[in-house]
Amino acid sequence: MTKPVTPDNLFRLGMGFWGSKTLLSAVELGVFTELAKGQADLEGLSRKIGLHHRSARDFLDALVALEVLDRTDGHYRNTPEADMFLDRSKPSYVGGLFEMANARLYPFWASLTEALRTGQQQNEAKGSSADLFGALYADPEKLRGFLSAMSGVSAGAAHAMATKFSWKNYASFMDVGTAQGIVPATLARAHAHLSGTGFDLPQVKPIFDDFIARNGLSERVKFHAGDFFSDMLPRTDVIIMGHILHDWDLAQKRLLLDRAYEALPEHGALIVYDAIIDDERRHNAFGLLMSLNMLIETKGGFDYTGADCCAWMHEAGFSKTRVEHLAGPDSMVIGIK
Repeated sequence: MTKPVTPDNLFRLGMGFWGSKTLLSAVELGVFTELAKGQADLEGLSRKIGLHHRSARDFLDALVALEVLDRTDGHYRNTPEADMFLDRSKPSYVGGLFEMANARLYPFWASLTEALRTGQQQNEAKGSSADLFGALYADPEKLRGFLSAMSGVSAGAAHAMATKFSWKNYASFMDVGTAQGIVPATLARAHAHLSGTGFDLPQVKPIFDDFIARNGLSERVKFHAGDFFSDMLPRTDVIIMGHILHDWDLAQKRLLLDRAYEALPEHGALIVYDAIIDDERRHNAFGLLMSLNMLIETKGGFDYTGADCCAWMHEAGFSKTRVEHLAGPDSMVIGIK
């Protein structure tokens, strides 16, 4: 029988921002952090997070319907995934990404149509000669929020990379564009023989050092300040570029791969991970939407397929390449020198 044609998917997509903003506001209000302390009834939870009586029941029940809260006998509690990943007090918290999405990306995406027509970024740097990073790194509060968001978006990939890559063959690694340092911290905790370096602009150092110290890894993980477009990368066995390559145009992507090749020893490895688009460009919707996010956020950035990245790596001189899934929409492309 022919499947009936309905507008259900169109409504789900067209009005999807309702559910998205409801979740983002719940993170902002600390709903999940409060419920991690224990279940609460409508009145008690509303009082603790500051909800108006007109909004409270519909808001909290919407979170139940969206399957991020449960409710039994009038008491609300986190779902297991919300409790694990949206409680600010847990090291597994990924809500920094949602905090940034709420404060920055959500309003900027209102200008997507303009970006599609003009090809120009629509964020803080709109209408100026500055780029995303210049605008963010000039504001300490925005920088801290951005770096926290990068930890949220990279945590799953970092844990997967710790088990899926053969680290026993290497002694040192460097995470380029390291942000807070979630990747070096994760790899160093998982592999006691490794020493790591986080490479980023000088403004990141105090935030990185604090994060690494809180993880008890200051002896094995160090910070190296630099600009990867103007400074040569330090020598190391493995170079990681996570959610970095998609920020830049094709010429800049190729330059970064060249820089990595030059810094690696023979048999050294480059790991590039992003929301790699499937080669048919049909299935990884997140990767394709992330590329639209790069349209809004950057001057020339775009996401790419695994085949694209393998070809660029071979052009840079890498002899062997492969693509391997990490977690969620993220995959890694590995190049061996």
